[in-house]
Amino acid sequence: MTPRLAPARTVPCDVLVIGSGAGGSVAALELARAGHRTVVLEEGPRTATAEIAASAPAANLRRLYRDAGLTPILGSPVIPYGEGRCVGGSTVVNGGVLWAPPDALLDRWARVMGTTDYRAGRLAEHVRTVSARLGVHEQPHGAGNADSRLLAGAADALGWRWAAVRRAAPGCLHRNRCPTGCPSGAKRSMLVSYLPEAERYGARIEPRTRAVLLRHDGRTVHGVAALGGPDGRTRIDYRPRAVFLAAGAVGSALLLQRSGIHRRLAGRAMGFHVNFRIVARFADPVHAARGTIFTAQVREFEDLGIHLMPANLTAGSLAAALVAHGPAVIDALLTDLAKVAVFTVQVRMSGRVTVRQRVGVGRLLRHRITPYDHGLLRFALGRAARLLFQAGAVELYPPCPGTLGSDGAAQEFAARSDPRGWNLVSVHAMASCPMGRPALGGMCDQEGRPYGFTNLRLCDASVLPGPAGISPQGTVMAFAHEIVARHLSASPTAPSEEAR
Repeated sequence: MTPRLAPARTVPCDVLVIGSGAGGSVAALELARAGHRTVVLEEGPRTATAEIAASAPAANLRRLYRDAGLTPILGSPVIPYGEGRCVGGSTVVNGGVLWAPPDALLDRWARVMGTTDYRAGRLAEHVRTVSARLGVHEQPHGAGNADSRLLAGAADALGWRWAAVRRAAPGCLHRNRCPTGCPSGAKRSMLVSYLPEAERYGARIEPRTRAVLLRHDGRTVHGVAALGGPDGRTRIDYRPRAVFLAAGAVGSALLLQRSGIHRRLAGRAMGFHVNFRIVARFADPVHAARGTIFTAQVREFEDLGIHLMPANLTAGSLAAALVAHGPAVIDALLTDLAKVAVFTVQVRMSGRVTVRQRVGVGRLLRHRITPYDHGLLRFALGRAARLLFQAGAVELYPPCPGTLGSDGAAQEFAARSDPRGWNLVSVHAMASCPMGRPALGGMCDQEGRPYGFTNLRLCDASVLPGPAGISPQGTVMAFAHEIVARHLSASPTAPSEEAR
């Protein structure tokens, strides 16, 4: 006998925000401030700074990331993808780096995708708002940031451009745990900034609640089916007047697919960046484990979507960076840890990722890295090696088996190396449901609405017109502010009587 399901609990609201990361938190705060009865759904748990500080980084990795940061993007090579799955989303586990979207990037998107209303002149006010609220400033070198100082000095010697990093981390104590949650609370993630302020205006945040289906008539979303409660199985039927979807580039695309909304377009060609790490051994101690994530970023090749920077150094991160090199190399460098630093090379891919849900498999991500991308990765490895030898490195360990003892050896190695055998990771995915004209590949209009819909808006990384080439939080938040401002100015759904 089949057990009867308990009836779904019905929750009316003015606005339902699905996702609590950079984009969803903007929507939650601005809509609640405007007097709208706002509910925010977050699939992951809610944590606190004290819990983050009291837990080991490995425990935080398991609790705050989806799949402990190891969602696979299938292809050659398989690329682990990391995204936050907690109240505050990926802003809880990123470095708090916040760049304004470059004018040239916005102009290119306007030209290629038709997003003419999202040029720098329109978004600059939103960037200033975000920067002021989050205390964004240039992060000075700390006592433990010798790796960043060496990188900046080498860039100067080569005549390469670099920038002091702009971070939303006023009062940073350089605890060196950015990717597993800030133990001091100095990083102004959405967990400690936008979301608490949204709650002061009456927004309600519901953690461990997963939206599973948008009910609609092809034009209007009239209900959202979700699962929540202590066991994650309580059925909840939300009845919003408007929906702001911000479940991340992967999650938003999958929810639209499950709901039969632009099923063929959503997630068909998601943009992404990849990172690879280079381990450097220096002749003298650098004590890289003592600093914050990084305070200098080399931007000489930003037009190609390439950025070079130090990475958090811990015994665990060093072992992960050296996974292709074997235990003997790992043991030797752990013994010499004071003279070791790890550097990240971030590269914007021209290839895309398909995002699909498969019965019995779950989310299925598959990349199509192009021959051009292979060449770009080899170029980036060669330039990074040149920079690090200029910085004083005596030995480099690339993202695949091999040891490099000179710039000449590194250039020869980079020219013949096959990136399909490299250890790559990704933490930036975007543009799975891009804004733009339909004829140019766009799925959403400049209001953030999937074409054909009136009360559904996307306001996260999924709606960006393409891969940003930089850490995307500032761009995501600027777009979200503009999308919400347009909704409020049009005001097709006024606040309900209960919210007044």
